[in-house]
Amino acid sequence: MTSTAPQALIAPHGGTLVDLRLPADQWDAAIAGVDHRVECSDRNACDVELLMVGGFSPLRGFMGEEDYRSVVESNRTTSGLLFGLPIVMDTDRDDIAVGQRLLLTYQGRNLAVMTVESKWEPDKAREALGCYGTSSLEHPAVRMIATERGRFYLGGSIVGMELPQRPFPCRTPAEVRSGLPSGEDVVAFQCRNPIHRAHYELFTRALHAENVSENGVVLVHPTCGPTQGDDIPGAVRFQTYERLAEEVDNSRIRWAYLPYSMHMAGPREALQHMIIRKNYGCTHFIIGRDMAGCKSSVSGDDFYGPYQAQDFARENAPELGMQTVPSLNLVYTDEEGYVTAEHAEASNLHVKKLSGTQFRKMLRSGEDIPEWFAFRSVVDVLRAA
Repeated sequence: MTSTAPQALIAPHGGTLVDLRLPADQWDAAIAGVDHRVECSDRNACDVELLMVGGFSPLRGFMGEEDYRSVVESNRTTSGLLFGLPIVMDTDRDDIAVGQRLLLTYQGRNLAVMTVESKWEPDKAREALGCYGTSSLEHPAVRMIATERGRFYLGGSIVGMELPQRPFPCRTPAEVRSGLPSGEDVVAFQCRNPIHRAHYELFTRALHAENVSENGVVLVHPTCGPTQGDDIPGAVRFQTYERLAEEVDNSRIRWAYLPYSMHMAGPREALQHMIIRKNYGCTHFIIGRDMAGCKSSVSGDDFYGPYQAQDFARENAPELGMQTVPSLNLVYTDEEGYVTAEHAEASNLHVKKLSGTQFRKMLRSGEDIPEWFAFRSVVDVLRAA
């Protein structure tokens, strides 16, 4: 089934917000006669969920080989539609064949039935170079596709049933859209870590950007799927966001959670995030310095330039019908609180700094953490975790 977006909100990517879920009374018929049961990985389950609810609209299933190759080479499907990264199902199973129907399961739940329309053995080095700009295993996503993903990729349509059971609620694009103000701009803020004072200042000040409507809102939309190994678990981050939402009680902020697995793909990741947020009703996207960037696991060198993601997103935003909002470089000063780094330097203000390493050390030792750096509610959750 499909549903068109309300006129007062931005149209979804490709024009149609898809919903691939079957009514519960049709699940048994859909499962009858499937050829194989396939257990999804954590990342697979995120992709299946976003396909089911329309987060990857207008896709109606996993990309086939031709679309996969096209996206890898040109960040577009064969029809010319922008996509930052390919959406594929992977497997090591030789016994799966084109034409078969698969029951995709995850942690005891029947997620979807997939009709296999394409199966191939990908050139993962070429995929890595096209999507991440490197084929080095020092990049976390290159390591992921080389060591975690199976030998074969599968493409094909799906019909959905149960959503994965998660410790945090993930509202669908249609549900998020239903709570957005009619005819106003919606600024998306993406993060994968707890929100501290500087983040809050950044996304609330974005509402005053020249290209944002006077009564616009910000959608704080953290990714709560698999990220990097040293990140705080999604369930804990969810608690920090919920407590913070209560503490700030800001009517111009909407909160929702995204079951998406980060690739740390820099420019390509920024484009993917914009497309997903467009489907959730966002008109604007905050692009931070070095967004979705990562460092070599050996040398510590950055894989992307600090403004590569910003530039790439800005280039593609008009085609998406979206606008970007550059992330301000904010610092805290004794004299004026949070200001831009440029203003602090020009006015010779005294800047206070606290590194992530120092913050974690203070958390563990029970030291008082200055409120200019972190919200008390967030600190309490992190200490209790």
